[in-house]
Amino acid sequence: MITFLVCITLLVAGFLFYGRFVEKRLFQADPNRATPAHYRADGVDYKVIKPWRVFVIQFLNIAGLGPIFGAILGAAYGPMAYVWIVVGCIFMGAVHDYFSGMISIRSGGRSTPSLIGIYLGKHVKTVMNFFIALMLIGVGCSFVTGPADLLNNMAPVTKLFWVIVIFTYYILATLVPIDKIIGKIYPYLGGALLFMAVAVGVALIVKGSNGTLHLTELTFDNMRNFHSNPQTNILFPMLFIVISCGAISGFHSTQSPIMARCIDNEKYGRPVFYGAMICEGIVATIWATAAMAYTGGPEGLNAAAAAGSTPAILVDAICRDWLGKVGAIIAILGVIACPITSGDTAFRSIRLILAEALHINQKPIINRVLTALPIFAVAVLVCSSDFSTIWNYVGISNQVLASIVLWTSSRYLYKHGKSPLFTAIPATFLTYVCVCYFMVAPMKNGGLALPLTVAHIVAAVVTISIVTLFFLENRHLKRRFTTIRNQA
Repeated sequence: MITFLVCITLLVAGFLFYGRFVEKRLFQADPNRATPAHYRADGVDYKVIKPWRVFVIQFLNIAGLGPIFGAILGAAYGPMAYVWIVVGCIFMGAVHDYFSGMISIRSGGRSTPSLIGIYLGKHVKTVMNFFIALMLIGVGCSFVTGPADLLNNMAPVTKLFWVIVIFTYYILATLVPIDKIIGKIYPYLGGALLFMAVAVGVALIVKGSNGTLHLTELTFDNMRNFHSNPQTNILFPMLFIVISCGAISGFHSTQSPIMARCIDNEKYGRPVFYGAMICEGIVATIWATAAMAYTGGPEGLNAAAAAGSTPAILVDAICRDWLGKVGAIIAILGVIACPITSGDTAFRSIRLILAEALHINQKPIINRVLTALPIFAVAVLVCSSDFSTIWNYVGISNQVLASIVLWTSSRYLYKHGKSPLFTAIPATFLTYVCVCYFMVAPMKNGGLALPLTVAHIVAAVVTISIVTLFFLENRHLKRRFTTIRNQA
């Protein structure tokens, strides 16, 4: 119980104190500066939306299945999951989300590949256009099959029927102005999701207080890997990939620019971008705790997984046992809303990235249709692939993109006379994690299955090289800026 409550308290304190430092001292948000929602308003993608609605949309955009399913899978590694969720969320994930949104605002609402191109070079931008588009298609397709399974369990028809329904919704949400569907239905879906998180969280506190449940505490003795297959599921780096959305996820950087086009004032950046990520960290903490408590600890969670209990089965069981029939229905609707409300904006984000790259005006509906058609054609083909295969690549792609966005944020800070260390240190850590993962992960997951010692050596060499290159380029930029100023 103590660990759970401390984690929630630290996340809230992170928003109140470190979030304010990031906003006021590091980025220096300016409430008197015009936002692209005003000076680029087109009534489709650039449109002022009320701050509370922007927050709900951002929260639902980023809160896919990751902070629920990922947290449950991460809890199989034991209480160390708490450390990654809290530290990662406050100092990495929320900072990553804030900078990706605020830099977009300062850059006229540009999409993530364009922002990366501005600060890391046009060649990197070209690569990232393809990389991010493929990742988003993977996310969108992953968030078709999962909700379709859940909906078919609640209202059995056929899975194909629900796939068609979800795809139809995705197409409409991708094409129409952002305030027509997304802006209108998200508050209701957000209500279901928040109910689910609060209800499960309250149940944990009540049942933990009266002794009905035993909540696993984080101690020095259990700061180790509890996974049933530790040889394959290595604590470092696997935990940092499995729990992405609850700690840091590059997918969020593709969603923040969508809201950057709708924010009325820069002062709302902290509650929208930093705050939504903190809320996601709270959701991840709740579900990691619930999974361990419901199954009797990390050992029980691993045993349940070995017996066939997937995260979806556990979520359903927990909601039914703790919340009753009506509560379970609302909670499951919240779980279904998570992936659907990330899937629709994933496809919307691809449309915006493609339009930006090809300079296609998105105000005419015909242009939006022509831009979206090839996207959904590819998506239909990808959906025929196995879900688990798609999701394995989405997970590591999230963290690769997050590390690149953190390096982009570091370059932004350097160019604006601020210390880049507050984003460069997280970027360095995540770079090391990603390289190490590629070295040790099984080949079926895109890795090389090398020995752990070799993986750490390669990861260290690659990371040191990237850090060195980054700071050498900073020195080159500084000399160039000095030359320009002297010539002026």
